[in-house]
Amino acid sequence: MNNKFGKDLTEGSIPRNLIKFALPILVGNILTTGYSIINAVWVGKLLGGNAVGAVAVSFPVFLAMMALASGTTMATSILVSQHYGAKDYNAIQKIVNVSWFLGGLVVIMVTVLGLIFSDSILGLLGTPTEILSLASSYLKISLAGFVFMYLSFLIVSILRGIGDTMTPMAFIVISTGINAALDPLLIMGIGPFPHLGLNGAAVASLSASIFTTVGGLAYVLRKYKGLPINPTAFVFDKTIAMSILKIGLPSFAQQMILSFSYAFITSFVNMFGADAIAAFGIASRIDSIVAMPAMAIMIGAATLTAQSLGAGKPEKIKSIFRWGIVVNIPVTLLISLTCIMVPEAIMRIFVNNAAVIEIGVGYFRIVGFAYLFFIVTYVSNGIINGSGKTIITMLISFTSLCIMRIPITMILVKTSLGLKGVWTAAIFSTALTTTISLLYYFSGRWNKSVIKEKEIVNGELITD
Repeated sequence: MNNKFGKDLTEGSIPRNLIKFALPILVGNILTTGYSIINAVWVGKLLGGNAVGAVAVSFPVFLAMMALASGTTMATSILVSQHYGAKDYNAIQKIVNVSWFLGGLVVIMVTVLGLIFSDSILGLLGTPTEILSLASSYLKISLAGFVFMYLSFLIVSILRGIGDTMTPMAFIVISTGINAALDPLLIMGIGPFPHLGLNGAAVASLSASIFTTVGGLAYVLRKYKGLPINPTAFVFDKTIAMSILKIGLPSFAQQMILSFSYAFITSFVNMFGADAIAAFGIASRIDSIVAMPAMAIMIGAATLTAQSLGAGKPEKIKSIFRWGIVVNIPVTLLISLTCIMVPEAIMRIFVNNAAVIEIGVGYFRIVGFAYLFFIVTYVSNGIINGSGKTIITMLISFTSLCIMRIPITMILVKTSLGLKGVWTAAIFSTALTTTISLLYYFSGRWNKSVIKEKEIVNGELITD
Protein backbone atom coordinates (compact mmCIF):
# COMPACT_ATOMS: atom_id res chain seq x y z
CA MET A 1 0.00 0.00 0.00
CA ASN A 2 1.30 3.42 -0.98
CA ASN A 3 1.37 5.49 2.21
CA LYS A 4 2.05 8.75 0.34
CA PHE A 5 -1.35 9.33 -1.28
CA GLY A 6 -3.39 12.31 -0.17
CA LYS A 7 -2.23 15.05 2.17
CA ASP A 8 -1.57 14.43 5.86
CA LEU A 9 -2.90 17.67 7.36
CA THR A 10 -1.65 16.74 10.83
CA GLU A 11 1.90 17.47 9.70
CA GLY A 12 3.43 20.86 8.94
CA SER A 13 2.11 24.39 9.45
CA ILE A 14 -1.55 24.54 10.48
CA PRO A 15 -2.26 27.97 8.91
CA ARG A 16 -0.57 26.89 5.68
CA ASN A 17 -2.54 23.65 5.60
CA LEU A 18 -5.79 25.50 6.31
CA ILE A 19 -5.25 28.04 3.55
CA LYS A 20 -4.02 25.51 0.97
CA PHE A 21 -6.98 23.26 1.73
CA ALA A 22 -9.63 26.00 1.88
CA LEU A 23 -8.56 28.16 -1.09
CA PRO A 24 -9.57 25.67 -3.83
CA ILE A 25 -12.92 25.20 -2.06
CA LEU A 26 -13.46 28.97 -2.04
CA VAL A 27 -12.58 29.26 -5.73
CA GLY A 28 -14.98 26.43 -6.56
CA ASN A 29 -17.80 28.01 -4.56
CA ILE A 30 -17.25 31.39 -6.21
CA LEU A 31 -17.37 29.79 -9.66
CA THR A 32 -20.55 27.87 -8.82
CA THR A 33 -22.30 30.93 -7.39
CA GLY A 34 -21.08 33.14 -10.21
CA TYR A 35 -22.44 30.71 -12.73
CA SER A 36 -25.83 30.52 -10.97
CA ILE A 37 -26.08 34.31 -11.33
CA ILE A 38 -25.17 34.13 -15.03
CA ASN A 39 -27.66 31.30 -15.55
CA ALA A 40 -30.41 33.39 -13.94
CA VAL A 41 -29.56 36.26 -16.28
CA TRP A 42 -29.72 33.96 -19.36
CA VAL A 43 -33.10 32.56 -18.34
CA GLY A 44 -34.52 35.98 -17.45
CA LYS A 45 -33.25 37.85 -20.50
CA LEU A 46 -33.89 35.16 -23.11
CA LEU A 47 -37.08 33.52 -21.86
CA GLY A 48 -38.88 36.04 -19.64
CA GLY A 49 -40.85 35.99 -16.41
CA ASN A 50 -42.62 32.62 -16.73
CA ALA A 51 -39.30 30.82 -17.16
CA VAL A 52 -37.87 32.61 -14.12
CA GLY A 53 -40.94 31.60 -12.14
CA ALA A 54 -40.65 27.98 -13.27
CA VAL A 55 -37.05 27.84 -12.03
CA ALA A 56 -38.00 29.57 -8.78
CA VAL A 57 -40.76 27.10 -7.86
CA SER A 58 -38.43 24.18 -8.63
CA PHE A 59 -35.65 25.64 -6.44
CA PRO A 60 -36.91 24.24 -3.07
CA VAL A 61 -36.78 20.72 -4.53
CA PHE A 62 -33.28 21.35 -5.85
CA LEU A 63 -32.22 22.64 -2.40
CA ALA A 64 -33.57 19.48 -0.79
CA MET A 65 -31.60 17.30 -3.23
CA MET A 66 -28.47 19.35 -2.52
CA ALA A 67 -29.01 19.02 1.23
CA LEU A 68 -29.43 15.25 1.03
CA ALA A 69 -26.38 14.78 -1.20
CA SER A 70 -24.09 17.10 0.74
CA GLY A 71 -25.25 15.87 4.16
CA THR A 72 -24.70 12.16 3.62
CA THR A 73 -21.47 12.59 1.67
CA MET A 74 -20.07 14.94 4.33
CA ALA A 75 -20.35 12.01 6.73
CA THR A 76 -18.17 9.97 4.37
CA SER A 77 -15.63 12.79 4.27
CA ILE A 78 -15.41 12.98 8.07
CA LEU A 79 -15.03 9.22 8.50
CA VAL A 80 -12.44 8.98 5.74
CA SER A 81 -10.54 11.91 7.31
CA GLN A 82 -10.48 10.32 10.75
CA HIS A 83 -9.26 6.98 9.44
CA TYR A 84 -6.78 8.65 7.10
CA GLY A 85 -5.30 10.42 10.13
CA ALA A 86 -5.08 7.03 11.84
CA LYS A 87 -3.48 5.49 8.70
CA ASP A 88 -6.18 2.82 8.82
CA TYR A 89 -6.47 2.18 5.09
CA ASN A 90 -8.48 -1.04 5.42
CA ALA A 91 -11.20 0.89 7.22
CA ILE A 92 -11.13 3.63 4.54
CA GLN A 93 -11.79 1.00 1.87
CA LYS A 94 -14.76 -0.36 3.80
CA ILE A 95 -16.18 3.16 4.32
CA VAL A 96 -15.80 3.97 0.61
CA ASN A 97 -17.47 0.71 -0.46
CA VAL A 98 -20.42 1.16 1.90
CA SER A 99 -20.75 4.83 0.89
CA TRP A 100 -21.10 3.87 -2.77
CA PHE A 101 -23.65 1.20 -1.87
CA LEU A 102 -25.73 3.64 0.20
CA GLY A 103 -25.33 6.26 -2.52
CA GLY A 104 -26.84 3.88 -5.05
CA LEU A 105 -29.86 3.30 -2.81
CA VAL A 106 -30.35 7.03 -2.22
CA VAL A 107 -30.04 7.87 -5.92
CA ILE A 108 -32.57 5.21 -6.97
CA MET A 109 -35.06 6.16 -4.26
CA VAL A 110 -34.92 9.93 -4.84
CA THR A 111 -34.91 9.74 -8.63
CA VAL A 112 -37.79 7.27 -8.94
CA LEU A 113 -39.99 8.89 -6.30
CA GLY A 114 -39.12 12.37 -7.56
CA LEU A 115 -40.09 11.59 -11.15
CA ILE A 116 -43.33 9.93 -10.06
CA PHE A 117 -44.42 12.70 -7.70
CA SER A 118 -42.83 15.77 -9.34
CA ASP A 119 -46.15 17.25 -10.49
CA SER A 120 -47.72 16.63 -7.09
CA ILE A 121 -44.78 18.36 -5.41
CA LEU A 122 -45.16 21.38 -7.68
CA GLY A 123 -48.86 21.44 -6.81
CA LEU A 124 -48.10 21.44 -3.08
CA LEU A 125 -45.70 24.34 -3.66
CA GLY A 126 -48.57 26.34 -5.13
CA THR A 127 -47.20 26.51 -8.67
CA PRO A 128 -49.39 28.79 -10.86
CA THR A 129 -51.23 26.94 -13.63
CA GLU A 130 -49.65 29.01 -16.38
CA ILE A 131 -46.12 27.81 -15.54
CA LEU A 132 -46.91 24.29 -14.26
CA SER A 133 -46.03 22.54 -17.54
CA LEU A 134 -42.81 24.53 -17.89
CA ALA A 135 -41.80 23.86 -14.29
CA SER A 136 -42.68 20.17 -14.54
CA SER A 137 -40.39 19.42 -17.50
CA TYR A 138 -37.58 21.51 -16.01
CA LEU A 139 -37.85 19.72 -12.65
CA LYS A 140 -37.94 16.25 -14.21
CA ILE A 141 -34.74 16.88 -16.16
CA SER A 142 -33.12 18.18 -12.96
CA LEU A 143 -34.25 15.06 -11.08
CA ALA A 144 -32.73 12.88 -13.79
CA GLY A 145 -29.42 14.57 -13.03
CA PHE A 146 -29.55 13.77 -9.30
CA VAL A 147 -27.48 10.63 -9.82
CA PHE A 148 -24.60 12.67 -11.19
CA MET A 149 -24.98 15.35 -8.52
CA TYR A 150 -24.78 12.73 -5.78
CA LEU A 151 -21.86 10.84 -7.30
CA SER A 152 -19.87 14.04 -7.83
CA PHE A 153 -20.51 15.04 -4.19
CA LEU A 154 -19.37 11.59 -3.05
CA ILE A 155 -16.16 11.69 -5.08
CA VAL A 156 -15.39 15.19 -3.81
CA SER A 157 -16.08 14.22 -0.19
CA ILE A 158 -13.70 11.25 -0.36
CA LEU A 159 -10.96 13.37 -1.93
CA ARG A 160 -11.40 16.07 0.71
CA GLY A 161 -11.14 13.37 3.36
CA ILE A 162 -7.58 12.62 2.24
CA GLY A 163 -6.73 16.33 1.97
CA ASP A 164 -7.13 16.75 -1.81
CA THR A 165 -9.17 19.85 -2.76
CA MET A 166 -7.33 20.73 -5.98
CA THR A 167 -8.86 17.88 -7.99
CA PRO A 168 -12.46 18.78 -7.00
CA MET A 169 -11.76 22.41 -7.92
CA ALA A 170 -10.64 21.28 -11.38
CA PHE A 171 -13.92 19.35 -11.75
CA ILE A 172 -15.90 22.48 -10.87
CA VAL A 173 -13.94 24.67 -13.31
CA ILE A 174 -14.62 22.24 -16.17
CA SER A 175 -18.27 21.77 -15.22
CA THR A 176 -18.89 25.50 -14.96
CA GLY A 177 -17.25 26.13 -18.33
CA ILE A 178 -19.32 23.45 -20.08
CA ASN A 179 -22.53 24.65 -18.44
CA ALA A 180 -21.91 28.29 -19.29
CA ALA A 181 -21.13 27.44 -22.93
CA LEU A 182 -24.12 25.14 -23.46
CA ASP A 183 -26.73 27.32 -21.75
CA PRO A 184 -27.40 29.91 -24.48
CA LEU A 185 -26.79 27.36 -27.24
CA LEU A 186 -29.48 24.99 -25.99
CA ILE A 187 -31.89 27.68 -24.81
CA MET A 188 -31.93 29.48 -28.17
CA GLY A 189 -31.01 26.60 -30.48
CA ILE A 190 -27.89 28.11 -32.00
CA GLY A 191 -26.22 26.25 -34.88
CA PRO A 192 -26.59 22.46 -34.67
CA PHE A 193 -28.03 22.62 -31.15
CA PRO A 194 -31.80 22.07 -30.71
CA HIS A 195 -34.03 24.91 -29.49
CA LEU A 196 -35.11 23.69 -26.04
CA GLY A 197 -36.12 26.90 -24.27
CA LEU A 198 -36.06 26.54 -20.48
CA ASN A 199 -35.41 22.81 -20.80
CA GLY A 200 -32.15 23.80 -22.50
CA ALA A 201 -30.89 25.27 -19.23
CA ALA A 202 -31.68 22.00 -17.44
CA VAL A 203 -30.13 19.89 -20.22
CA ALA A 204 -26.99 22.07 -20.16
CA SER A 205 -26.59 21.44 -16.42
CA LEU A 206 -27.27 17.73 -16.89
CA SER A 207 -24.74 17.47 -19.72
CA ALA A 208 -22.06 19.24 -17.70
CA SER A 209 -22.75 16.97 -14.71
CA ILE A 210 -22.53 13.81 -16.81
CA PHE A 211 -19.27 14.84 -18.45
CA THR A 212 -17.50 15.97 -15.30
CA THR A 213 -18.77 13.14 -13.09
CA VAL A 214 -17.85 10.38 -15.54
CA GLY A 215 -14.59 12.09 -16.49
CA GLY A 216 -13.77 12.88 -12.88
CA LEU A 217 -14.42 9.30 -11.76
CA ALA A 218 -12.23 7.96 -14.57
CA TYR A 219 -9.45 10.37 -13.54
CA VAL A 220 -9.66 9.40 -9.86
CA LEU A 221 -9.75 5.69 -10.69
CA ARG A 222 -6.57 6.13 -12.71
CA LYS A 223 -4.73 8.56 -10.41
CA TYR A 224 -5.51 6.59 -7.25
CA LYS A 225 -5.46 3.15 -8.85
CA GLY A 226 -5.16 0.38 -6.29
CA LEU A 227 -5.73 2.79 -3.38
CA PRO A 228 -8.58 2.54 -0.85
CA ILE A 229 -10.44 5.70 -1.93
CA ASN A 230 -11.82 3.92 -5.02
CA PRO A 231 -14.70 1.44 -4.61
CA THR A 232 -13.81 -2.24 -4.95
CA ALA A 233 -17.25 -3.63 -4.13
CA PHE A 234 -20.78 -2.49 -3.35
CA VAL A 235 -21.39 -3.89 0.11
CA PHE A 236 -23.52 -3.16 3.16
CA ASP A 237 -22.02 -3.04 6.62
CA LYS A 238 -24.44 -2.16 9.41
CA THR A 239 -21.84 -0.54 11.69
CA ILE A 240 -20.38 1.70 9.00
CA ALA A 241 -23.81 2.52 7.56
CA MET A 242 -25.04 3.59 11.01
CA SER A 243 -21.95 5.78 11.46
CA ILE A 244 -22.61 7.46 8.11
CA LEU A 245 -26.28 8.03 8.96
CA LYS A 246 -25.44 9.22 12.49
CA ILE A 247 -23.23 11.96 11.06
CA GLY A 248 -25.00 12.59 7.74
CA LEU A 249 -28.66 12.85 8.73
CA PRO A 250 -28.16 15.72 11.21
CA SER A 251 -26.21 17.60 8.54
CA PHE A 252 -29.06 17.04 6.08
CA ALA A 253 -31.58 18.16 8.71
CA GLN A 254 -29.53 21.28 9.44
CA GLN A 255 -29.58 22.33 5.81
CA MET A 256 -33.33 21.69 5.59
CA ILE A 257 -33.83 23.82 8.70
CA LEU A 258 -31.93 26.63 6.97
CA SER A 259 -34.14 26.28 3.88
CA PHE A 260 -37.40 26.24 5.84
CA SER A 261 -36.36 29.17 8.02
CA TYR A 262 -35.49 31.15 4.88
CA ALA A 263 -39.00 30.45 3.60
CA PHE A 264 -40.49 31.73 6.87
CA ILE A 265 -38.36 34.88 6.84
CA THR A 266 -39.35 35.48 3.21
CA SER A 267 -43.01 35.33 4.22
CA PHE A 268 -42.41 38.14 6.73
CA VAL A 269 -40.61 40.23 4.13
CA ASN A 270 -43.50 39.68 1.69
CA MET A 271 -45.70 41.64 4.07
CA PHE A 272 -43.84 44.81 3.04
CA GLY A 273 -44.35 44.52 -0.71
CA ALA A 274 -42.54 43.77 -3.94
CA ASP A 275 -39.67 46.23 -3.38
CA ALA A 276 -38.89 44.61 -0.03
CA ILE A 277 -38.77 41.08 -1.44
CA ALA A 278 -36.64 42.25 -4.37
CA ALA A 279 -34.14 43.86 -1.98
CA PHE A 280 -34.15 40.79 0.26
CA GLY A 281 -33.54 38.52 -2.73
CA ILE A 282 -30.47 40.54 -3.72
CA ALA A 283 -29.24 40.79 -0.14
CA SER A 284 -29.64 37.04 0.41
CA ARG A 285 -27.48 36.37 -2.63
CA ILE A 286 -24.82 38.68 -1.18
CA ASP A 287 -25.14 36.85 2.16
CA SER A 288 -24.17 33.58 0.49
CA ILE A 289 -21.15 35.23 -1.13
CA VAL A 290 -20.07 36.84 2.16
CA ALA A 291 -20.17 33.47 3.93
CA MET A 292 -18.03 31.68 1.34
CA PRO A 293 -14.55 32.40 2.77
CA ALA A 294 -15.63 31.44 6.28
CA MET A 295 -17.38 28.31 4.98
CA ALA A 296 -14.23 27.23 3.15
CA ILE A 297 -12.27 27.62 6.38
CA MET A 298 -15.00 25.68 8.20
CA ILE A 299 -14.58 22.71 5.85
CA GLY A 300 -10.82 23.00 6.29
CA ALA A 301 -11.13 23.09 10.08
CA ALA A 302 -13.43 20.05 9.98
CA THR A 303 -10.99 18.01 7.90
CA LEU A 304 -7.93 19.02 9.96
CA THR A 305 -9.86 18.17 13.12
CA ALA A 306 -10.99 14.78 11.79
CA GLN A 307 -7.48 13.82 10.71
CA SER A 308 -5.99 15.04 14.01
CA LEU A 309 -8.48 13.06 16.09
CA GLY A 310 -7.94 9.98 13.95
CA ALA A 311 -4.18 10.36 14.40
CA GLY A 312 -4.59 10.66 18.16
CA LYS A 313 -3.43 14.29 18.21
CA PRO A 314 -6.32 16.20 19.84
CA GLU A 315 -3.84 18.75 21.18
CA LYS A 316 -3.67 20.23 17.65
CA ILE A 317 -7.30 21.35 17.79
CA LYS A 318 -6.53 24.47 19.84
CA SER A 319 -4.16 25.63 17.12
CA ILE A 320 -6.72 24.83 14.42
CA PHE A 321 -9.28 26.95 16.30
CA ARG A 322 -6.88 29.85 16.82
CA TRP A 323 -5.50 29.88 13.29
CA GLY A 324 -8.94 29.40 11.76
CA ILE A 325 -10.04 32.63 13.41
CA VAL A 326 -6.85 34.47 12.44
CA VAL A 327 -7.23 33.42 8.79
CA ASN A 328 -10.92 34.41 8.80
CA ILE A 329 -10.42 37.89 10.25
CA PRO A 330 -8.98 39.90 7.32
CA VAL A 331 -11.35 38.66 4.60
CA THR A 332 -14.57 38.60 6.64
CA LEU A 333 -13.79 41.93 8.33
CA LEU A 334 -13.12 43.59 4.97
CA ILE A 335 -16.36 42.24 3.48
CA SER A 336 -18.36 43.28 6.54
CA LEU A 337 -16.98 46.83 6.51
CA THR A 338 -17.62 47.13 2.78
CA CYS A 339 -21.27 46.13 3.20
CA ILE A 340 -21.74 48.57 6.07
CA MET A 341 -19.92 51.53 4.50
CA VAL A 342 -20.89 51.34 0.80
CA PRO A 343 -24.13 49.34 0.66
CA GLU A 344 -25.63 51.53 -2.06
CA ALA A 345 -22.80 50.69 -4.46
CA ILE A 346 -23.40 46.98 -3.84
CA MET A 347 -27.12 47.27 -4.52
CA ARG A 348 -26.57 49.24 -7.74
CA ILE A 349 -24.66 46.28 -9.19
CA PHE A 350 -27.98 44.41 -9.31
CA VAL A 351 -30.74 47.02 -9.59
CA ASN A 352 -31.44 50.68 -10.37
CA ASN A 353 -34.78 50.95 -8.56
CA ALA A 354 -34.34 53.63 -5.87
CA ALA A 355 -36.85 52.08 -3.47
CA VAL A 356 -35.23 48.65 -3.68
CA ILE A 357 -31.78 50.19 -3.20
CA GLU A 358 -32.94 52.09 -0.12
CA ILE A 359 -34.30 48.93 1.50
CA GLY A 360 -31.12 47.04 0.65
CA VAL A 361 -29.00 49.79 2.18
CA GLY A 362 -30.98 49.46 5.41
CA TYR A 363 -30.42 45.70 5.36
CA PHE A 364 -26.65 45.87 5.00
CA ARG A 365 -26.21 48.59 7.62
CA ILE A 366 -27.83 46.28 10.15
CA VAL A 367 -26.95 42.75 9.02
CA GLY A 368 -23.42 43.78 7.98
CA PHE A 369 -22.46 43.69 11.66
CA ALA A 370 -23.75 40.12 11.96
CA TYR A 371 -21.17 39.01 9.39
CA LEU A 372 -18.47 39.57 12.00
CA PHE A 373 -19.78 36.58 13.94
CA PHE A 374 -18.84 34.37 10.98
CA ILE A 375 -15.17 34.85 11.94
CA VAL A 376 -15.59 32.61 14.98
CA THR A 377 -18.75 30.58 14.41
CA TYR A 378 -17.65 28.80 11.27
CA VAL A 379 -14.38 27.72 12.85
CA SER A 380 -15.93 26.30 16.03
CA ASN A 381 -18.70 24.62 14.02
CA GLY A 382 -16.07 23.13 11.70
CA ILE A 383 -14.25 21.60 14.65
CA ILE A 384 -17.51 20.21 16.06
CA ASN A 385 -18.42 18.71 12.68
CA GLY A 386 -14.92 17.28 12.24
CA SER A 387 -15.32 15.41 15.51
CA GLY A 388 -18.46 13.80 14.08
CA LYS A 389 -20.89 15.70 16.32
CA THR A 390 -23.02 17.07 13.49
CA ILE A 391 -26.12 16.67 15.63
CA ILE A 392 -24.78 19.48 17.82
CA THR A 393 -24.44 21.95 14.95
CA MET A 394 -27.92 20.91 13.79
CA LEU A 395 -29.35 21.67 17.24
CA ILE A 396 -27.50 24.99 17.28
CA SER A 397 -29.10 25.94 13.96
CA PHE A 398 -32.53 24.83 15.14
CA THR A 399 -32.25 26.83 18.37
CA SER A 400 -30.90 29.92 16.66
CA LEU A 401 -33.36 29.99 13.77
CA CYS A 402 -36.54 28.36 15.02
CA ILE A 403 -36.46 29.30 18.69
CA MET A 404 -34.76 32.70 18.34
CA ARG A 405 -34.92 34.31 14.90
CA ILE A 406 -38.44 33.47 13.75
CA PRO A 407 -40.21 34.36 17.05
CA ILE A 408 -38.19 37.58 17.44
CA THR A 409 -38.98 38.50 13.84
CA MET A 410 -42.68 37.96 14.50
CA ILE A 411 -42.47 40.38 17.42
CA LEU A 412 -40.25 43.06 15.89
CA VAL A 413 -42.15 43.42 12.58
CA LYS A 414 -45.15 44.57 14.61
CA THR A 415 -43.18 47.34 16.30
CA SER A 416 -42.05 50.70 14.91
CA LEU A 417 -39.06 48.89 13.38
CA GLY A 418 -41.28 47.27 10.77
CA LEU A 419 -39.18 45.69 8.04
CA LYS A 420 -35.98 46.59 9.90
CA GLY A 421 -37.20 44.25 12.63
CA VAL A 422 -36.58 41.34 10.25
CA TRP A 423 -32.99 42.48 9.76
CA THR A 424 -32.46 43.14 13.50
CA ALA A 425 -33.62 39.64 14.40
CA ALA A 426 -30.80 38.29 12.22
CA ILE A 427 -28.20 39.84 14.55
CA PHE A 428 -29.75 38.23 17.64
CA SER A 429 -29.91 34.88 15.87
CA THR A 430 -26.29 35.01 14.64
CA ALA A 431 -25.03 36.09 18.06
CA LEU A 432 -26.83 33.16 19.69
CA THR A 433 -25.34 30.74 17.19
CA THR A 434 -21.85 31.99 18.00
CA THR A 435 -22.44 31.85 21.76
CA ILE A 436 -23.77 28.28 21.81
CA SER A 437 -21.11 27.03 19.39
CA LEU A 438 -18.32 28.54 21.50
CA LEU A 439 -19.77 27.19 24.75
CA TYR A 440 -19.83 23.69 23.30
CA TYR A 441 -16.33 24.03 21.86
CA PHE A 442 -14.86 25.20 25.17
CA SER A 443 -16.71 22.44 27.03
CA GLY A 444 -14.41 19.97 25.25
CA ARG A 445 -17.22 17.45 24.79
CA TRP A 446 -16.38 17.19 21.09
CA ASN A 447 -12.97 15.75 22.05
CA LYS A 448 -13.93 12.16 21.44
CA SER A 449 -13.79 11.00 17.86
CA VAL A 450 -16.68 8.90 16.61
CA ILE A 451 -14.08 6.27 15.62
CA LYS A 452 -11.42 7.09 18.18
CA GLU A 453 -11.27 3.49 19.36
CA LYS A 454 -11.23 1.08 16.44
CA GLU A 455 -9.64 -2.04 15.13
CA ILE A 456 -10.02 -4.38 12.19
CA VAL A 457 -10.94 -7.87 13.31
CA ASN A 458 -11.35 -10.62 10.71
CA GLY A 459 -11.96 -7.98 8.07
CA GLU A 460 -14.74 -6.24 10.01
CA LEU A 461 -14.67 -2.64 11.20
CA ILE A 462 -15.34 -2.43 14.92
CA THR A 463 -16.19 0.96 16.48
CA ASP A 464 -17.16 2.01 19.96
